[in-house]
Amino acid sequence: MVHGFLTFLLVLTVLCAAATAARKFDLTPAIVFLVVGVVLAFVPGMPPIAMEPEGVLLLVLPPLIYSAGVSMSWREFKSNLRPISMLAVGAVIFTTCAVACAAHWLLDLPWSVGFVLGAIVSPPDVVAPLAIARRLGLQHRILVILEGEGLANDATALILYRFAVAAVTTGTFSLLTATVSFTAILIGEIIFGIGVGWLSLRLRQWARDPRVEISLSLLTPYLAFWIPQHFGGSGVIATVVTGLYVSWNGPLLISAATRLQGIFFWDFVIWLIEGVLFLIVGFQTKLLFDTSKALPLHDVLFGIAITSAIVIAARFMWVFPSAYLPQWFSERIRKRDPAPPWRTIVIIGFTGIRGVVSLAVALALPYALPNGEGFPHRDLLLLISFGVIFVTVVGIGTTLPLVVRMLGLSEHGRSEARREREAEIAARREIIHASRKSLTAIIAERKLPESLARFLEARHETRMRALPDPPSNPGENTPATKGAGMVREIITIERKLLHKLLRDGKITDETRRRIERDLDLEEAVVNNRERKTPL
Repeated sequence: MVHGFLTFLLVLTVLCAAATAARKFDLTPAIVFLVVGVVLAFVPGMPPIAMEPEGVLLLVLPPLIYSAGVSMSWREFKSNLRPISMLAVGAVIFTTCAVACAAHWLLDLPWSVGFVLGAIVSPPDVVAPLAIARRLGLQHRILVILEGEGLANDATALILYRFAVAAVTTGTFSLLTATVSFTAILIGEIIFGIGVGWLSLRLRQWARDPRVEISLSLLTPYLAFWIPQHFGGSGVIATVVTGLYVSWNGPLLISAATRLQGIFFWDFVIWLIEGVLFLIVGFQTKLLFDTSKALPLHDVLFGIAITSAIVIAARFMWVFPSAYLPQWFSERIRKRDPAPPWRTIVIIGFTGIRGVVSLAVALALPYALPNGEGFPHRDLLLLISFGVIFVTVVGIGTTLPLVVRMLGLSEHGRSEARREREAEIAARREIIHASRKSLTAIIAERKLPESLARFLEARHETRMRALPDPPSNPGENTPATKGAGMVREIITIERKLLHKLLRDGKITDETRRRIERDLDLEEAVVNNRERKTPL
């Protein structure tokens, strides 16, 4: 236990150092974590850190999926359901089949083993490409499609993986049985996910304690994931549906205190999980290197090169027809959802980065068949899977910014962000005007004292003055944005005075904490309103 805790402290220390370096040099954290993990794996005396596949699939994956589902807008998910499903289901199946064909014809693997490899490497990761895409200021719809795909594609891949492994272990496969099972899993998990989301919100509303509510929110993804997974499902679909249900129905049922604390809690948990996962993936290099010694190096490198090329090419081969053919054959789709620009399709096709789920699934391959024989080509499948992850994370991750600049997509993203900022300011004004009318009616109806009425009216006037006018030129600062820095400076002065009063014994620590919380909330409001359009 002590050794495990020391190892965790070591990983956490490395994570903090790598994250600081990534921020200082403006690099994508996922790439830095992976590379640092690979380097440290070969440092003499470094303790081996093994990835437990069951731990990833049962302990780590549920909160990642649930958090992404909660942060996803159900309205935007629904409006982009066609491209999301084409990628999360269609592209995963197409890539699995393409890899299986290449593995059989070029790597001389049995068909069933080829489909296992295809299912392992078919689902793109959602963490790394989204982090890069957000930093590059891509258009919002691209981010929605990528995030929606990342939410659902693991479910498709895990179901295909189970069918493929079953075909290897039993020697039989029925397309009809697989199709019926897939449909039953899909429908059953959607219903179960809605039920878990409803139960979670009702329990949290009944508890009315931020600590209890946040604890329930942490338990929710495990309930949504474990039960379907135990009965042969994927668990991913139910967890996604639960997150979307909470996202759509939670705002009016979750208290402000819980929301403020929950945002920080979940932000930290997801950052920690994602960082540790990519570090540990890098740490697996030493273990995989030792495994590779038993295999011809040429076969390993050739398998990695072929599989990486296939997964990248297959995504491009899928995204263009799936984006344009429906518009050509359906007038209704053409009117409702016009064909996207080719540059958008290129960048979606270029974001097929594989991640930790692929490696966890590869590590979860059984060592032996029911007859006692070893699982065929297990070590080769594991090495190829890691190679594909490394090639796509480092290769695509480092070249994606260049591709975005060459396609000129950043400017589209900046224009869209400016329009979104203008819409946000307009929405804030509309809310304040509407609430002001309601306040006037309340003052007249309840005959409030003049002093109380002035106090309530002053709140609206202060909020209205704090709103900036939309800048006429990119990068132009308004009085409100210029004043934000002054407000932070004044808050810093107040904090210093507060701690002086504490040191002089004029206030207690409890009083200091209450005043400090008010100052922290005020500064958070200023930082939130100062958010500028990315330029």
